[in-house]
This record gives sequence, C-alpha cells and structure tokens, in this order.
Amino acid sequence: MSVGVFDGVKVLDLSEDIAGSFCARLLADYGADVLKLEPPQGAGLRKMGPFFGDDPHPEKSLFYLVMNLNKKGATLNLETATGRSLLKQLTDHVDVIIESYRPGHLSQLGIGYQELSDINPALVMTSITPFGQDGPYSQYKGEEIVNYAMGMIMSISGVQGQEPLKHGGFQAQYEGGLNAAAATAMALFMQFNTGEGQHIDVSTTECVASTMLATQTLYPFSGGTPIRRRASGSMFGHPMPCADGWIIVQTGGGASWEDISGFFESPEMLEPRFSDQAQRSQNGEELDGIVLNNIKNRSKWELFPKAAQTRMLFGLVQTPLELAECAQLESRDFYREIEHPVIGKIKVPAVLFNLSLTPYLQCGPAPTLGQHNREIYVEGLGYSREEMNRLRQLNVI
Repeated sequence: MSVGVFDGVKVLDLSEDIAGSFCARLLADYGADVLKLEPPQGAGLRKMGPFFGDDPHPEKSLFYLVMNLNKKGATLNLETATGRSLLKQLTDHVDVIIESYRPGHLSQLGIGYQELSDINPALVMTSITPFGQDGPYSQYKGEEIVNYAMGMIMSISGVQGQEPLKHGGFQAQYEGGLNAAAATAMALFMQFNTGEGQHIDVSTTECVASTMLATQTLYPFSGGTPIRRRASGSMFGHPMPCADGWIIVQTGGGASWEDISGFFESPEMLEPRFSDQAQRSQNGEELDGIVLNNIKNRSKWELFPKAAQTRMLFGLVQTPLELAECAQLESRDFYREIEHPVIGKIKVPAVLFNLSLTPYLQCGPAPTLGQHNREIYVEGLGYSREEMNRLRQLNVI
C-alpha cells in the first residue's frame, strides 16, 4: 500500500474558512492524519453554498465537502474551560495545528502558540489571517474581495475608465491555503531534523501581493505601473466571442502573422496596416471586426485543434460542464469519485499535483459533524462513553 509524503504527521485543523481548510486538506491528501475540530454547531464553512441539491443542509455544503476531503472530524467548544483543556490534551499528540482566528484570540483564551508550545515544544502552529499577526491592520476583518483589493491585483484588472475587477471565485483564499501548506511542510522538515517547532504567520493579503512582484519591482525603478487594458483596440489577448462560447488568441509563440491570418481565413490581415505591429495597434478596431466576423459562426471546438496545428497561442473558455468533462484532466485522474454518507457518490476535483513516489491518497470524504468523536475522546484520550455523553450535554463537544 502506498504511503504519503506526510505519513505519520498528525494535524489538528481548527479553521472554519477556505484558506485554513484547504491548507489542512493538502496535508491530508498526501498522507497526514488530519482531524477537523469544529464547534458543536459546526464550522462556518458548512453554511456556505452552493449546496448539493440546492438543499441548505450542514452536510451538503459543496465548499465544506471539497475543502475537507480525507479528514476525520470531531467537535470541540473552545469557548469553554473544559474544551480548552481537551485541546491541550490533544496538542500533546500532534505535530501541527492550523487555525484562522483573529490574531490574539487564542492567546486570550490561554491556548495560543506560546501556551501550547509549552505543552509540546515540537509543535508547528500555522495561523492564516487576512493581514497577519501584527501590524496596524492585523485586527481588521477581511474578505476575499478585501484581500484582492489590498493586495493590489485589482488595480491592474479590468478595463480603463471603469471600476477595477476581481477574478472569480476565492482565489485569494486558495493562495493563502497553498502558501500555508508549503510553509507548514518546510517547518515540518525543520521539526524532523531538529525537534523544534515554530509559529507560522500567513497573511492572505500578502500572499496575493506576492503575485505582484514584477509590478512592485517596476515602480521603484521606473515610476511606472501596469495599466488596465483599453476598452478599444485589438482583442488579441482578450476573450473573443464565437458561435458557442469564447476563445482567446495571443500573438507570438510559434505562429507567424501569416499563420494567424490563415487561421482566420483573412488575406486582408496581411496588409501592412495589420501585419506591422505598430500599425496594428492603431487599427485595432478594424482588425477586431475582421476577426469577429470570421469566428462568429464557428465553434470553439472546431477552432481549438486547428490552432494547435498552426502552433498558435490559443485557449478556449471552458464552462463548468466542459471542465468536468475535460479530456486532459480526465487523462491525469484530476477528478476522483467519493461516496459521502449524506450526499452519496459525487465527483470532486482532487489531485493538485503528482509526486512519483508518494502519490495522492484518496482516503475518504469530508467528515460529518462529530463523526469521529468517539474515536478521539473515548479510544484516543480514554474518556468513558458516559463522560463523552456528559461533555456533549454540557456543549463541550
């Protein structure tokens, strides 16, 4: 049986958001034993749609499902003294704790990094917050669009003369989770070699800003900044509508301008006003009209293989359905089918990267609320069933 690269690593996931959950899931995907610890009423992510079957049920949040694959699940109320005592007992048996509380909140409860590292000096605690553990903004709440705006990427997204735009989905949260998982892996490497733990401070806004390195470097050297694209001008490099969706064509790559004009079946594009790059930018609107007229009745799936033969830089905008049926992703086993006790069988995006010796491990679906309470508290910490029931009655678990 294959083992994961994190085999033997034990993780407590205290987070209730996308970034922390995703970080912990990446460790679980590659062998770590991850326990999702939620409040007795469930993590906030369980209330986030979309829901399977459009049923707002705490076990049917698709975000919770995907962000918590391959984890065990138990409940624990950290707002109670007994709950904090239980966390301290669990801390002695784990290597990593992942959390996304407001900076200082766990310390105020007596279960911050300093207090828990006294119990387990090898502990790695990964804290993921909107702005980091310190600084003038550290106590501010943050949302996905706030991270994007404060991370600067929105200033170069969109069209000139109109409002800045944010990319779709929750890319800032995923960036935070990915960076946190990478940092945790590095801290585990040190832990393995020296026995020392440490506190990892991840700012989601800084993760977004880190993708702007070229833009940030440009300004102090030249005083210039990239600008959002103009509303008019050539559409090359931007989405173009065709008969059944949208395509993107970029000049350069292996295709000459002659190749590109042949692809669009337009000898007119070989005239100097289009073939010369300097003149092409001045005649962008006319060029757009030629291109759009050529593709308006053509399918993106007809254009895609032809562009590949012409060695063009070409992309087609895939819909969710098309992505779910994408031949490239299917060939690489990107999707996996899981069976959830409430939802049933469902195909989920799973494999983010492939390791040749320690591949992705598909262990199980996201846990139901409190699914492994007995295993953790009775079999793990030695409480009796009666004591566990009493903890439940007291809203500790």
